[in-house]
Amino acid sequence: MKDTLIYILSSIVDTPDKVSVTQDESEGVINFTVNVAKEDMGKVIGKNGKIIKAIRNVIKIPAIKENKKIFINLSENS
Repeated sequence: MKDTLIYILSSIVDTPDKVSVTQDESEGVINFTVNVAKEDMGKVIGKNGKIIKAIRNVIKIPAIKENKKIFINLSENS
């Protein structure tokens, strides 16, 4: 799931080398923290949050098959 998330984010942003994803898992809950460049944050969120919602839905599919929950949190690199 992490590799898929990195691939999707790198395809969207202008500076794919600044995309990093950390993954923490505890008790069936996977937390992804996504770091992107400050100028790319708008592209990842999208208008009214549509892009990040779509990314969350795509990543949720394999998580459901493994009976896990996911959370994707955004943070920006300065």
